[in-house]
Amino acid sequence: IDELLLRDLEPTLVVTQDLCQVCAPSGNELSVALRALASQPDVLFMSPSSIAEIEQNIVDLGIATQRELRAQQIVTSMRERLLSVSSLVSDEPRPRVFFVEWVDPIFCCGHWVPEMIELAGGVDALARKGLDSVRIRWDDVVQWAPEIVIVSPCGFHEERARAQIQTLELLPGWQSLPAVHSGRVHAVDADSYFARPGPRVVEGVEMLAHLFHRR
Repeated sequence: IDELLLRDLEPTLVVTQDLCQVCAPSGNELSVALRALASQPDVLFMSPSSIAEIEQNIVDLGIATQRELRAQQIVTSMRERLLSVSSLVSDEPRPRVFFVEWVDPIFCCGHWVPEMIELAGGVDALARKGLDSVRIRWDDVVQWAPEIVIVSPCGFHEERARAQIQTLELLPGWQSLPAVHSGRVHAVDADSYFARPGPRVVEGVEMLAHLFHRR
């Protein structure tokens, strides 16, 4: 944290998160920086673990910025679009999916992403719904035999994510996966649609639905 810049800005509201310790300010860095300010700002922590909590964060931000009506409109739109997607895929077969949140080492998906997969009409038995993403054994992935692999390294855009597929191709049993046989290994823009808890997770769900149920 640039403490001098923070002091010059004289913020009345600080929006932060403590969901991911890789991305969050380390230790008590933020608390120390805020104590040095002449006037103490409001602090809004945004640390959701589900889509419902993402929606609540949007409402909380709207309240904090006197934009509650706009926040409610965004949440209403999100819910309508998610309902539309889940309705469209409700009668479709649910493919086995493996959503990769990190490639080396292998991490499964967590927090709100498993819910996104469910809404899009897929099933990922290796996912951790509402919980942290964790390192898993590659043997477990091979045993799961996913029909679709989504490569979505946290913080990566699509081009960098696509480059990570080369690392996966070197793993034992990669060529045996049904997803590889059918050409259904997809790199996606994690930074825009999956890793950031905001309105664009809806676009992520719509993207997954297209990838899962394309004709």
